[in-house]
Amino acid sequence: MSNSHPGSELARDVREGLAMLPKQLPSKYLYDALGSHLFEAICHLPWYPVTRAENSLLRRNAHGMVAPLCDPVSLIELGCGSGEKIAMVAEALRGRGDLSVHLIDISRTALEQSERTLGRLSHVSVTGHRATYEAGLRRAAEQRPREGSVLVLFLGSNIGNFDPPARAEFLATIRATLRPGDGLLLGADLVKPEKQLMLAYDDPLGVTAAFDKNILSRINRELGGEFDLGAFAHRAVWNSAESRIEMHLVSRRQQSVRIAGCDQTFAFAEGESIWTESSYKFTPELVREMGREAGFRCREQWLEPEALFAATLFLAE
Repeated sequence: MSNSHPGSELARDVREGLAMLPKQLPSKYLYDALGSHLFEAICHLPWYPVTRAENSLLRRNAHGMVAPLCDPVSLIELGCGSGEKIAMVAEALRGRGDLSVHLIDISRTALEQSERTLGRLSHVSVTGHRATYEAGLRRAAEQRPREGSVLVLFLGSNIGNFDPPARAEFLATIRATLRPGDGLLLGADLVKPEKQLMLAYDDPLGVTAAFDKNILSRINRELGGEFDLGAFAHRAVWNSAESRIEMHLVSRRQQSVRIAGCDQTFAFAEGESIWTESSYKFTPELVREMGREAGFRCREQWLEPEALFAATLFLAE
């Protein structure tokens, strides 16, 4: 029994993605309730340093990150995860008045986790928006106070999930939403040795593989799909020419898969893959240039040299 109508966004995106060459599925569908929990587990793996590196930068530099912003400050986080990171920024604003926080995520689980985390801070009021980044950003911007400044947080190197044209368009969209004096705090994973990248995206415990395969499980649950998860293998590939890690689900055999919610059967050749996610890696200079091209001024950049991660504060002028 399918839970989604054939005309639903999920059904439409699956139908279109699996008709492409190569087959693709939007990475946003990795983050249902189970996918969100699996990603949180990935963040704790010793081979995935992104979260620890960014947390370290925030712990050491949060006060400096909010210092250039005029009071009252409002925070907007795009893709909130567990809420631990924005809580560190919110703590740095304690004593600067009541703090309004807007959380934007398509995952209900992530929003609930973040709201619980921020609920421990007495000076913070939280509004959650279960929406895409663009729609949630518009809603949050409409609710900002007339006075003061806004800091948008886009952390976890989520910017790496956008290809270059989409990345430029998205950063320009953020800039168009902001007023002069507002800020964007951008977290970006940097280029590092291939072996290190491969362990981060194909860990020995198989947690990332479970996270990747869960998109097929979701299609089974919500669209009445008939994917045999054992008939697909997780594969991570470092594409050095494009400076990105690609995640794929590779068909172990020739097979056909019926998806009732799409009213369609899809054929897979042995070795054929579904491209599920891209994660671009950056240089510090490229991060600064991306912000400038979107209309921001780079105020300061903090680097974590061991894990090779950058947090960059941009200001709207």
